Amino acid sequence: MDDDELAELLERFGLSEKETDTYLAILERGESKASAIADAADVSKRYVYSICEELEERGFVEVDDHAVPTVIRPVQPETVVERLTRSVEEIEPELESRFTATERSGEQFEVIKSRQTVIKRIENLLAGAETEVTLSLPAEVLPRIRSTLEATVDRGVLVLLLLGATEGDQDIASLAGTASTVRTWDALVPTMLTVDGRHGLLAPSQILTTSASDTRAIAISQEQLAPVLAGSFLANYWPTAEERYVTTPNELPCTYEGFRSAVFQIALHRATDTRIEASVTGSPVGDRDLPSSLTGEVVDVRQSLVRPVSSTLPIENAFELEVDGERYTVGGTGAFLEDYEAESVTIRTLEE
Repeated sequence: MDDDELAELLERFGLSEKETDTYLAILERGESKASAIADAADVSKRYVYSICEELEERGFVEVDDHAVPTVIRPVQPETVVERLTRSVEEIEPELESRFTATERSGEQFEVIKSRQTVIKRIENLLAGAETEVTLSLPAEVLPRIRSTLEATVDRGVLVLLLLGATEGDQDIASLAGTASTVRTWDALVPTMLTVDGRHGLLAPSQILTTSASDTRAIAISQEQLAPVLAGSFLANYWPTAEERYVTTPNELPCTYEGFRSAVFQIALHRATDTRIEASVTGSPVGDRDLPSSLTGEVVDVRQSLVRPVSSTLPIENAFELEVDGERYTVGGTGAFLEDYEAESVTIRTLEE
């Protein structure tokens, strides 16, 4: 890099041309008197004092005015770069939050470079969740987003939370309210987030645990890809982790637009030997001759969201209704093995 290129980079941090020339002269000479710097930078001695006051405020130089004559010495370049880096990292989340306050049409992929921005993006996505969240992240990050998770759960959103790199037995009481169900894993799992099958985020967890990490996160907003990320979470990580907390079943009756939320609640109620009835609206799969809605007793459920697991595949979520002596299987969006694709499910206690 030549002097002109270096000067151009320094000017991007707000230094004027004369300030840049003066700073480079100080760097080259080390500890110097103002007169020597003035000669090297081709400015007046008085101007050197004025410029160096500005450079000192920005952390580029130190001015020792107790010495006679005044001595000016450069701050270690490593220290200067660290300060500039911290400043950029501090300002980036604020710029990002203002930039994304309005929806950006057509935005599908985004690379995120800083830890603060990743955390803020996770919180923003959680705050906008309506039906379902899957999330894996290092256990040490939980306190940073705990209040946002609790607010998400309070809105009735299904939250599946996997904490990685846990040390020893996680305090179960401390997990209550942070998710619908929490699992833990001793290993450091990737940070993965999906929201409502539309939005997702994927990153090496080092971006959240190491201040000097040069890793990157990817945020996506595409309905074709977010479910793939959720499927990877449910198939590759969720089954291996240890179940540490499960919420209590919701009071019934209750209606769910998110199919996995309905399956989760059905599994919880059946675990208490409660007989339940479900009313489903949606459409038949394929050429099956079925009405646009079904109501009957839930006689079976296949799922791996909560233990005991009853599905044959980790991503399988379905239940079976008995309607007038006939049995029908019900799946969620995109169902092709089941008889019926549900859009909305209402479950209630079956009257004896």
